[in-house]
Amino acid sequence: MNSISIKNVVFDVGNVIVRWSPIEIVNLTFGTLGDESKELATRIFQSETWLNINKGLLTEQQAKALYQTTLGLSTTECDRLFYYVKETQILLFGTLDLINALKQAGYRIFALTDNVNEIVAHLKQRYDFWPLFEHATISSELGFLKPSNDIYQSLLTHNGLIAEETVFLDDMPYNVEGAKNNGMHAIQFADAEQATGALRELGLTF
Repeated sequence: MNSISIKNVVFDVGNVIVRWSPIEIVNLTFGTLGDESKELATRIFQSETWLNINKGLLTEQQAKALYQTTLGLSTTECDRLFYYVKETQILLFGTLDLINALKQAGYRIFALTDNVNEIVAHLKQRYDFWPLFEHATISSELGFLKPSNDIYQSLLTHNGLIAEETVFLDDMPYNVEGAKNNGMHAIQFADAEQATGALRELGLTF
């Protein structure tokens, strides 16, 4: 594969640019729970409520009300939960340097993320990386999640991208496979150093 094959680099956000750690969020919200933390994280973050807030079908306030009803959380626990959902999303080491290096080398940079409207607003307010994207494809604005073909096709068609000229970086293997199923190159992201090497193996020069 030669160096001009890929023109577009697409980044996931959670666990690629900023940390996303549901168990840590649960521990901070409720106190360290040991073996119970994973179970509670699953009940919160793999629930229909969380899926729907990521699809833009619920607001944060509506999700809090549902968590009180479905999980028996108190108002304070819900407020604390969403506080830590946002505040734990710290920048991961090296990814912004990688993005800037790619941009300086002439590659077009995009985002594709399953995300919540209020979290996106927080990230835009807290950090300055969002303007690095030429465009961000966000699940809560579209109503569907990765690895649905719809979200990858929205990324491609909205931005006029050719799949074969595009590479997607995501930490989750099924999202990587979803991108490949839609004709893109894809890399399972571990850290910025690993991603840099994988991009160069695909022929990118930066």
